[in-house]
Amino acid sequence: VLLVESGGDSVQTGDSLRLTCVASGLTSSAFERDVIAWFRQAPGTTREFVSAISPGTGRTGAGTSAKDRFTISSDNAGYTVVLQMNNLKPEDTAMYYCAAGFTGTWWSEANAFGHWGQGTQVTVLS
Repeated sequence: VLLVESGGDSVQTGDSLRLTCVASGLTSSAFERDVIAWFRQAPGTTREFVSAISPGTGRTGAGTSAKDRFTISSDNAGYTVVLQMNNLKPEDTAMYYCAAGFTGTWWSEANAFGHWGQGTQVTVLS
């Protein structure tokens, strides 16, 4: 399974960004059965859960940082998961990673995911 993220950029406080994760190397049924998540990691910190979606059911989950500002969605035909981020703040600055291959219990646990992308950098200037 290959995950490729895109959409990261350097923006101003209050701006929006749309991050995209495209998955390949899996069947459509496997994609729909999986959980696709976004995590982020700033230098010197641990990886933080941002949001996740179950493409087959449409059920979503969000971490504290994402609630009310970020929205996750999936395009199952395109094996794509999108993270729409609005009203960005400097504390949102981090490398954002897409994760798949969920085998755990809690979506918020990075160790529960077996496949990771290379990340896309988001920088929010104050």
